[in-house]
Amino acid sequence: MHHQSLTAKRFLLNPCLLLIVSACLAATTFGSPQQIDYAAERQRAMALYDQNKFADAIPIFERLVKVKTNDVDVWERLGWATVVVSGSIQDPALRKSARERARVAFRRAQELGDDSNLLKQGLQTLAGPDPADLTFSLNKEADTAMREGEAAHARGDLDQALAKYKRALEFDPKLYEAALFAGDMEFKKGYTSTDPQYRSAAFDRSGIWFAKAITIDANRETAYRYWGDALDAQGKTNEARDKFIDAIIADPYNRSPYVGLTQWAQRHRAKLGHPKIEPPNSPTTQGGQTTVNIDPRTLNSTDGSNNWLIYSLTRAAWSKSDFFKNYPAEKSYRHSLKEEASALRLVAEGCAKDLLSGKVKALEASLAMLVKLNEDGFVEAYVLFARPDQGIARDYSAYRAANREKLKQYWLNVVIIPG
Repeated sequence: MHHQSLTAKRFLLNPCLLLIVSACLAATTFGSPQQIDYAAERQRAMALYDQNKFADAIPIFERLVKVKTNDVDVWERLGWATVVVSGSIQDPALRKSARERARVAFRRAQELGDDSNLLKQGLQTLAGPDPADLTFSLNKEADTAMREGEAAHARGDLDQALAKYKRALEFDPKLYEAALFAGDMEFKKGYTSTDPQYRSAAFDRSGIWFAKAITIDANRETAYRYWGDALDAQGKTNEARDKFIDAIIADPYNRSPYVGLTQWAQRHRAKLGHPKIEPPNSPTTQGGQTTVNIDPRTLNSTDGSNNWLIYSLTRAAWSKSDFFKNYPAEKSYRHSLKEEASALRLVAEGCAKDLLSGKVKALEASLAMLVKLNEDGFVEAYVLFARPDQGIARDYSAYRAANREKLKQYWLNVVIIPG
């Protein structure tokens, strides 16, 4: 699925294709099958798709799904091609119908067992706003250049698209998408080339553009993820991994940033996993009253589990008074990063003392991991990535601003397990 993800990875904001696509999509139906050479037509459609000639590929995909209804890859690519070209349809009703056709194709692929991140991303895209209603830039010249670039991209004219994106960035130097899409064109030119020297040079040029996009906005994930694709295609495995991690750090509470690292791990046989630490005692707060629920099995333990009582009592204190001492500008209590980290850290410190004093010979596995996280300074990172809720997520941006490198080291040292 790696090659497919690189081809279809940019699906948002493609509103300016040839008008002929409108007629093509409007006229297409899932009718009766025709006699075709399935293997040859499938190969031709896939080639057009990989060349970004989505409008040309759609009618062939439509014929293929009539002949064979259980070809997962054909259904998924039909969905993506239709998403991309649907932006060309000026009539809102017809554009809505085209997006619904894409949804049908994705759903069929899902029924056939497709559980890829790319498919999920497609369905998530269709659940969001219609990209044709969005504007690239308030600068009219930049917006026009971007739309012309998108039209050239959809035709497969990558050089013309690149020129238009460069032009858009000249009109609007803060236009993230202009730098991002310029890098994407260089990447695709390199990816489809068979000349090793040209490929490497094109990937390097793409990185320059992605770096410009990151300079414009370091807290958007897409440029990091695209750059990771380019680096991995060059065989720069560790550098690619680092960019995929940067993407997650930029935007950890959305699905898209995780696609890059997940696929990287699959390609390089690495495993991903946060430590599994689940407090057995959990306080509940209702109507301003906090109740501490205690698991009796933790009271007389010999593995350090009795320290979980500290977790419950600490959180109870935060809900009553400590929150307002630490967040004086806020009027109502919420579960916060400081509260969760403080509670877990006190448990870790209690367990470490029990080990040092000989009170316990060995800690329960999750407690041993918690002690290690605390010693390494990763408790906050663990909470933000593995245990976030709405309250904790509100503290992420401020913590990231001062601790970006520590967040990265958490992924490198804790989450990623080399194969």
